[in-house]
Amino acid sequence: MARRGTVRRVRPFAAALALVLTGALSAAGTGAATAAGSTVRLPVLPARVDAGKPCTAGSEQRAADVPWEQVSLQLGRTWQVASGTGVTVGVVDTGVAATAPALKGRVSAVGDAGTDCVGHGTFVAGLVAASVRDGVRFAGVAQQARILAVRGSDARGAVTAERVAAGIRAAVEGGAKVVTVSAAFGSDTAGLRSAVALAAKKDVLVVAAAVPDEPSTAAAQSPPARDYYPAADDGVLSVLDVDVDGKRPTGAYTTDSAQLAAPGDGVVGIGPAKDGHYIGSGASLAAGFAAGAAALVRSVHPELTAAETARLLRSAAYPADVPRLDPYAAVTSVLTATGTAADRGDAAPGSPVRMPADQAAGPLRRALWPASAGLAVIVAVVWAGLVVPHGRRLGWRPSGRSTGAGSGVAAEPAVPAGAGADPEG
Repeated sequence: MARRGTVRRVRPFAAALALVLTGALSAAGTGAATAAGSTVRLPVLPARVDAGKPCTAGSEQRAADVPWEQVSLQLGRTWQVASGTGVTVGVVDTGVAATAPALKGRVSAVGDAGTDCVGHGTFVAGLVAASVRDGVRFAGVAQQARILAVRGSDARGAVTAERVAAGIRAAVEGGAKVVTVSAAFGSDTAGLRSAVALAAKKDVLVVAAAVPDEPSTAAAQSPPARDYYPAADDGVLSVLDVDVDGKRPTGAYTTDSAQLAAPGDGVVGIGPAKDGHYIGSGASLAAGFAAGAAALVRSVHPELTAAETARLLRSAAYPADVPRLDPYAAVTSVLTATGTAADRGDAAPGSPVRMPADQAAGPLRRALWPASAGLAVIVAVVWAGLVVPHGRRLGWRPSGRSTGAGSGVAAEPAVPAGAGADPEG
């Protein structure tokens, strides 16, 4: 993809290459996995809870090290610029536990969505906005953003297009400026299109998983769909999951409509209770990271529309087959003017970006002018007081104007005899 602009890039995944996953993550595995860069074995996040089974409990394990995804996204640098203050992110999922310690005081809910039997919605909300807890270095992308919990499934995690469409509508009407959708369906519906259109009308950015998290969610499709919804609908930011090396997980679904890639394979997140952590995988988690980045952009640049916010996230992304999310570049860049409000559609991903003007540059240049002038005076004084007398002692004489009338060629300066033998010069 062609890129234009003046933003310097730091390869977002290069810093994370040393943090290699040392344990396998699989829904059919042992139920625990080793977090990247750590010896702690974290329980695997469930996607649903079967009828008759107990709800997901709080994890007893904590990830004390910085997760690879925070390193790859350069969140430490990003947090110096933006925090997500003033932005509400709607999480259309299994609900969000309002009592989760890392989200305490920043969760509101539609209906009974303030509880989460499965834990998936709480995990995604944590990727968006979890704050730092004592003894834990994990945190969400936008630590000061608020969460609006909305169900897109039943209490056990079973999703339908109708529930998700209703969830998007509820999040929009509830005041969210960004909405993240975890579900991905192999076919579109009028309800999903209508909900997405409402979001666009209300200037709300919808971020959605580009593909299902697990093959079992689309097992009835043969062959698998090439586009998934609502991610493939117009105006939705479609996000694909990548691993620690920036590659797609083995066996994952593919799509031609993904606009952005973000960490989603073996990532650390919070559970519905306690300060413990889980580990999970899937495009729904990648969408959570992108939604958090969108919250940062909308907090720093509230003048941008939802479409402009999505375009900025894509333009600032690191170039790849599917551009990789770069929150730091996004919050330190602004879109080049695109004309009148009527022209502000969802422009091409390659639209240029530029760094914000350096407010200190003018005063710095003004301060350098007198300093430069002073330096010139000092050089002149040194030349007059030291160099010229030294040259005279050596017998130096100014060159003549010419070797002859009208020749226009200057004569060579006279070289004092024996100059090279005089140690005192």
